[in-house]
Amino acid sequence: MIRIDDILDKVSPRLGEKDVLVLQKAYIFAARAHKGQVRRSGEPYLSHPLEVANLLADMGLDRTALVAALLHDALEDTDVTAAELRAAFGKEVAGLVEGVTKIGRVQGAPPEARQAETIRKIILAMTDDLRVIFIKLADRLHNLQTLEHLEAAKRTQIAQETLDIYAPIANRLGMGRIRAELEDLSFRYVAPEDFARVVSLVEPIRKRAERDLKRLEKRLAAILKENAIPGRVEARIKRPYSIYQKMRRQGIEFNQVYDLLALRIITDSVKNCYAALGLIHQAWSHLPHRFRDYVAMPKPNLYQALHTTILTEDGQTYEVQVRTETMHELAESGIAAHWKYKDRGQVDREDKRLLWLRRMVEFYKEQKSPREFLRSLKVDLAPEEIYVFTPKGRVISLPRGATALDFAFKVHSEIGLSAAGCRVNGQLAPLKTRVKTGDIVEIATDPKRSPTRAWLSQVATADARHQIKRYLSVRERSRSAALGKRLWEREAGRLGLPAAFVEEARLLAKVEETSGLRPRSLEDVHVFLGTGKLLARPLLESLRADGGEVRKEGFLRKVVTRVAPRPQRNIVIKDASEPALRLARCCGPIKGEPVIGYLTAGKGISVHAQRCPYVAKDLLDGQRVVDVAWDPGLTRTFRTKLQIGVADEPGVLARVAAAISEAGGNIVRAEVEACAAGRGVMRIELEVRDIEQLEGLAKRVAALKDVGSVERP
Repeated sequence: MIRIDDILDKVSPRLGEKDVLVLQKAYIFAARAHKGQVRRSGEPYLSHPLEVANLLADMGLDRTALVAALLHDALEDTDVTAAELRAAFGKEVAGLVEGVTKIGRVQGAPPEARQAETIRKIILAMTDDLRVIFIKLADRLHNLQTLEHLEAAKRTQIAQETLDIYAPIANRLGMGRIRAELEDLSFRYVAPEDFARVVSLVEPIRKRAERDLKRLEKRLAAILKENAIPGRVEARIKRPYSIYQKMRRQGIEFNQVYDLLALRIITDSVKNCYAALGLIHQAWSHLPHRFRDYVAMPKPNLYQALHTTILTEDGQTYEVQVRTETMHELAESGIAAHWKYKDRGQVDREDKRLLWLRRMVEFYKEQKSPREFLRSLKVDLAPEEIYVFTPKGRVISLPRGATALDFAFKVHSEIGLSAAGCRVNGQLAPLKTRVKTGDIVEIATDPKRSPTRAWLSQVATADARHQIKRYLSVRERSRSAALGKRLWEREAGRLGLPAAFVEEARLLAKVEETSGLRPRSLEDVHVFLGTGKLLARPLLESLRADGGEVRKEGFLRKVVTRVAPRPQRNIVIKDASEPALRLARCCGPIKGEPVIGYLTAGKGISVHAQRCPYVAKDLLDGQRVVDVAWDPGLTRTFRTKLQIGVADEPGVLARVAAAISEAGGNIVRAEVEACAAGRGVMRIELEVRDIEQLEGLAKRVAALKDVGSVERP
């Protein structure tokens, strides 16, 4: 068990005497608060905050973070209040402790919702003070180190959450050492059989590998010394989880993991990094496809190093990394190595490692589904290992599986929203094309183009999905408002009232009184009307029944109203794909056939054919019925179905299909079912332009000698 004196000895050279006294005070405060509490391992509970503080001391964090680490469970597991913490240690320490505490307290909700809320609070807390996540990562790391004392299901849940969320966050912040420990500790509990298999493959070769690494380490050190390049050499065997991930991701066997054994050269300058690399390539053959220059092209978490894989005389492959001391420190500790604070602990928002954090905060503000938030977060936290180029040479980093459309949104949101096509390496390609490292992607834009719901299935990044959903939401609101306004004006006209017969404030109050909805503007009222959450006629009748002043129209407005054409009575179906105007699936209406609209709460107008059984059975609420009509200029295809009674004869399907094709129809699906007495039923799904084409097509099919009946089911 770590002692407070061990921590004080570690930090006293860089902290002042007053800081040490505050740390001692925090230790005594925590000891009293946790007195009598014991962890599952049997150790005093105080051992946990001490271990967390020790980890942060190793990361070189400041006094405030260390004090908060010692106290981080005080609000969660003791009777200490936030006010007591503020009084004893100040607002900043109390804020950090509260930030960590809030993360853990999510009760009375399904597990998925609790997890999403926990992660949301982490991300929001990080935007206020990044030290919250440092404390949380250290807390999680020590909990994983003692995980064997929990029941199996809890161990698996904590370990899986770590692999899904916390290790990727550490990676995004460039904290390589913490990430590695989190992954390896979690691996043994999430996939114990795979962990045992990887360990069993590594252990038999460990002694020989360590001996070979030592020999190569000495040789590299000698090469550096001979060429007057200052630096040191470190060696390592690839981590179990990293081996497992590479084998699974690339579908390879253990003996195909070329970077199983690795050496690291740490020198003093970028110039000497490249000089050392040249000497390595002179001494040994290297695998060209394994060379990576992360110095010239850093990873999104700002990781920098030169990576190469060499082949030694005995046929063994080794990965060699070359980096400067600064690069090494950043690779190990990431943003914690030089995190910068401005006024009151505000982190430097220009740091590139925090771009994803700002995107996720913005995304969550509009995303209320816990499932969707977690799915998007996990995708967004995936290692960004694809590097794609614009035609001008700008490097765009994307997660694996990203498409050209993701690329367009990453370049700029406006380019993504108006994307019309693309070229990948000079060749025309669809926007859903998955891109890979080294691709040069050019996006063609068209101001007349705009996102569709189909785009949501063509992107992999949370940022692109967020941009598309936000655009669709704004467009749907605009269309719903326009439709609601027309419905209001139509019903007002039927009652002999001017559309603006009532003051806006009175209208808003009436809507809230009668429906419970809380509109903030007239546009909100129109949106409620257009989406069917509010019905125009009952509201108008209620307002008229209240009596009082009816706003009078001016003389000029009356004259204009008399000479201007009356508003069209029907709602015209101009674009059947509009969110506020949907074709009902139950009957599949086709342009030209009689239709009727029905306001469905929260969904807008559903357009039904008048032959629809829901209409025929008079199940519709009369107040929700809306007159609709087809726009003569509407050009699109409609899917419909035909049920055809046929003789069970060879070639009948081919003859029916030929007749449909000659009439201009397009068959999407066809099924034939044999019945009794040599008869059969053919069910066909097809695309047509309008009801006229469908009727002509049905007549042509009915004229075939093997066809007994043709009808729409």
